[in-house]
Amino acid sequence: MFIVGNFLLSIARILDIIITALYWIIIVKALISWVNPDPFNPIVQFLQRVTEPILNPIRRILKMQFWAIDISPIIAILCLIFIQNFFVRTLTDLALRLR
Repeated sequence: MFIVGNFLLSIARILDIIITALYWIIIVKALISWVNPDPFNPIVQFLQRVTEPILNPIRRILKMQFWAIDISPIIAILCLIFIQNFFVRTLTDLALRLR
């Protein structure tokens, strides 16, 4: 069973790193959006490609047409924190019990 435990622990750590990276990428995207960046900049294009699949569904749910401020990054970050605290910790605890 220790093999399954180690495998689950590895998956939990990888998910933790990915979620933390997404968290910071969304923060950087939100900060850069305040200064009206050049859309042809490769960094801006990368941030756009990575964050839009996450933020667009949230925007559609909230129907941002009537709001002056886009709060989808805040909601996305809260969702990522929830996933990180619940799912990754649960997976880690399960892995540690199987070791």
